[in-house]
Amino acid sequence: MINPLAKELNDTLSGSVVDALMSDMGKRLYFPNGIISQGGEAAKDAHFANGTIGMAVAQGTPIELDSYKKNMPSLTPRETVAYAKTAGNPDLRALWKEKIIEKNPSLKNKQFSLPILVPGLTAVLSYVSDLFVDVDKPLLAADPCWDNYELIAAARRGAEFHQFKCFENGKFNIKDLEAKMKADAEKYGSVRVILNFPQNPSGYSPTKDEAKEIVRIVREIAESGKKVLVLSDDAYFGLNYEDDIEPQSLFAYMADLHENVLAIKADGPTKEDFAWGFRAGFVTFASKGLTDAQYTALVTKFMAAIRSSVSCSSTPSQSLVMHALKDDAHNKQKIECRKMLKRRYDLVRKFVNTHTSKVLEPLPFNSGYFMSFHVSTGKAEEIRKELLKKDGIGIIQIDPHTLRVAFSSIDEDKIDSVYTSIYNVADAL
Repeated sequence: MINPLAKELNDTLSGSVVDALMSDMGKRLYFPNGIISQGGEAAKDAHFANGTIGMAVAQGTPIELDSYKKNMPSLTPRETVAYAKTAGNPDLRALWKEKIIEKNPSLKNKQFSLPILVPGLTAVLSYVSDLFVDVDKPLLAADPCWDNYELIAAARRGAEFHQFKCFENGKFNIKDLEAKMKADAEKYGSVRVILNFPQNPSGYSPTKDEAKEIVRIVREIAESGKKVLVLSDDAYFGLNYEDDIEPQSLFAYMADLHENVLAIKADGPTKEDFAWGFRAGFVTFASKGLTDAQYTALVTKFMAAIRSSVSCSSTPSQSLVMHALKDDAHNKQKIECRKMLKRRYDLVRKFVNTHTSKVLEPLPFNSGYFMSFHVSTGKAEEIRKELLKKDGIGIIQIDPHTLRVAFSSIDEDKIDSVYTSIYNVADAL
């Protein structure tokens, strides 16, 4: 049975692309008029005493133990131990929206939602799947891809997990992406695709021409009357090492592409701002023609997914990110770290361009934290284990034919030795 509050949100979204794409769970989700909403009212009007939220408060300020305070001396108790709002710190959400526009200038005059904060980008993917993926609504991703995509779609949501072959003849496989998207759209009346750039595990980002082709595919499907959900997984956004890479997120082009397109952006400071353990991610929505009321309803549905799982994200992480983004030194420090990654990339590029292997073929890579090899023998796991046992070098087997190397975590003076060992072990097996 649908809760009346869920029905009210569904009615607001009726006839929109969001309505057409929603999963069974998405239809059921609502934000209860309970502790959180009543606490929000009290925060505004309870001028004498506020007995709504389960925190210990003295003189209007959350109590903070000295054992916490001494390790976070510059933050106030409200920035450390107080509960965060379900959708995140409003000031941080607004600031992150400004940063998105700075990095994607095509969005400057386009309408899109205020980013919602969740505990890490994985949570973005999980909650988006809650709202839009189910047994009758499959998810499409690249092959190879991050293993969590299939875990979320298939194991959590019981959905079919479809893949397109990411590369063909050393190039991004536009042809197979188009074929698989159109096949899903024709069979189900809609398509849900994750486009992860820079990609994990390959470390590839599309060129400007390839990005235009991806936009063309989505536009053609939308113009045919089919609904399209495009989730841009921008976890490693901006870590580009070649000049021909499309500098903006695909979200910037999908945001107002067509009424039948729902664009979703997943990003955050965990990779972009070198804050992996903060577990702070953002999700942002856009679709041509969505009204303010419909954006509010969609955000409320998403808040319901948060409320019914983790309730809210960590307060200290949000506070630290907020202060960092306002710090003049922040961007300078990021630039230095990116220069370091570029140096590592250049060393890896030089090695694979000047060495050959009987069984290893580097997949295209130009960005991000990783690069991967296609293993022609299908013995990726054997190579991984032997490399770890023989030389004490750890890499990841994605599938029997794919090995991933995170050059982001290998010191520059070790890269030549690491890759020499990888080639030697692979050829010996």
